[in-house]
Amino acid sequence: MSIFNKSTLTLTLAVVGLLGLSNLQAASTPTTKPEPEVNVAVLGGKFSFNLPAGFNASPLSADEQSSEGAGAVGTLYANAQEKRVVMVIEKPLPDASRTGDNDDAFLDGAVSGFVDRQSAGLPDFRQTGESRLSRNGLGVRQVDSTATLGGGKTLNSTFIAGSGDRMAVIQVISRGDDASGHAALVKRIAPRFEGTSD
Repeated sequence: MSIFNKSTLTLTLAVVGLLGLSNLQAASTPTTKPEPEVNVAVLGGKFSFNLPAGFNASPLSADEQSSEGAGAVGTLYANAQEKRVVMVIEKPLPDASRTGDNDDAFLDGAVSGFVDRQSAGLPDFRQTGESRLSRNGLGVRQVDSTATLGGGKTLNSTFIAGSGDRMAVIQVISRGDDASGHAALVKRIAPRFEGTSD
C-alpha cells in the first residue's frame, strides 16, 4: 500500500488559495453558470450527491490534474458567496493496487497517505475525526480536519473511496468560522451512508 502513502490525495496550494478569501470568484473562472443543483457522480455512479445552488464548476487545469497522476480527472466547484470549495478528483489505480468496493486495507492505506501528506505540507494541520461509511457495498472514509489555507483558518472534510481500477477523493473546504454551513454541505454529500466514527 506504499503507493498510497506517496499519492498526492490533496488539493494543490494554488487551488486552496481560492479560499483566499476575498478573491474566490476571480481565481476560479467558471465554465458554467450556477445551477439550481449540481449532480456529481464518481466511480461509475456508485458515489453520487447533489451540490446546492450557487456552485460554479470548473475543470482542473492540465497541470493540476497531472499532479494527481496520469489519467486523473478533476473538477473544482466554487461558491463565491459562501467562500466554499469542493474538489472532486478521480484517478486510475495501478494494477497492484486495484481494490474491491469496501477494502479496509486499501482505505486504511489511502487515509494514512492523505493524512501524512497534509501533515507534511500544512504546519497546523489537525485531524479532528474519521468515519467509516458504506452504502450499497461501497466503503468510504471521511477524514475531518482543520488547517490554515489560503491565508485563513479552514474546516476540511475529505471523502476517499475506491472501486476496481479507480479511486475518488472529494474534499470540502470551508472557512473556519462557518461550522454550520460546512456540516450542512457534508451531510448533503453523504446523506444516505451508514457509518461509524473512529
